Amino acid sequence: MFAQCEICGRNSWQTIYHGPVRDGTFGDSLSEGTVARCTGCGVERLAECHCPPDSSYESEEYRAKLKQGLDAPSYLKLHDEFQIFTLSQIWPKNLRGQTIADIGCAGGSFLDHINGLSDRLVAVEPCSIYHEDLNKRGYAVYPYARDATADLAGQVDLAVSLQVIEHTRNPREFLEDIRPLLKRSGLLVISTPNRDDILNTLLPTDFGSFFYRVVHRWYFDRQSLDECARMAGYQVLESRHVHRYGMSNALAWLRDRKPTGQWRLDGISPLADALWRGYLEETGQADTVYSFLAPV
Repeated sequence: MFAQCEICGRNSWQTIYHGPVRDGTFGDSLSEGTVARCTGCGVERLAECHCPPDSSYESEEYRAKLKQGLDAPSYLKLHDEFQIFTLSQIWPKNLRGQTIADIGCAGGSFLDHINGLSDRLVAVEPCSIYHEDLNKRGYAVYPYARDATADLAGQVDLAVSLQVIEHTRNPREFLEDIRPLLKRSGLLVISTPNRDDILNTLLPTDFGSFFYRVVHRWYFDRQSLDECARMAGYQVLESRHVHRYGMSNALAWLRDRKPTGQWRLDGISPLADALWRGYLEETGQADTVYSFLAPV
């Protein structure tokens, strides 16, 4: 079921989850899926037989599976609220006059938030349904990072890739394809779901069937993401845990076994949310990992 690890080349896996895996939105699932951990680099992987083909990300298939709108405005409405987390992690880096690339940008929400500050904005996105709109907004558009190399090799000051690496066929190769775009002083910021999310500890079965999903081949903690980056030719400058959801989401999972997103329960104040987030980020149990990488 598991072949040689695409990241480290080792062929030794330990099964860490077997059960339902999400196939689209909450409530849609495959009855059985298997996730195993590589004993070499520590990454976790969903068995390939459960994963969609790469072509699904180049068409409407991926967004349709998630029951998301298939135009740019629908994407932006759903994702704009999450850009504050990336912007807060990048701050106080000066973005003025720089060349910035978003790798796997979809509808371009992050780029819209920095438009007007930077000199040149690059949209790398395999799904062609977004390309026309991204071009109209003035972004240089490429389907994959390797396609941008001829025009932009050694010119990118900052590249971001937000919640993308977990979808890729080969995470190490994905990072290797981005590296030629960066200046020697350039920075790559990667984010991905954290498999050490506290809900995986509190509700390993109920949350596991939501956390593990067919569109995510790969599951990282901070150590395995950093190891993948080093193997791809980067220096890890820093890695952080960032939590995007309030206390209400965790309490709803414990009570109702389902997510609530950003909705707040009665009796839970912004202060409670801030303390909750701070605790999870300090202890490495937040929902997201960010890594800050420099090309070697």
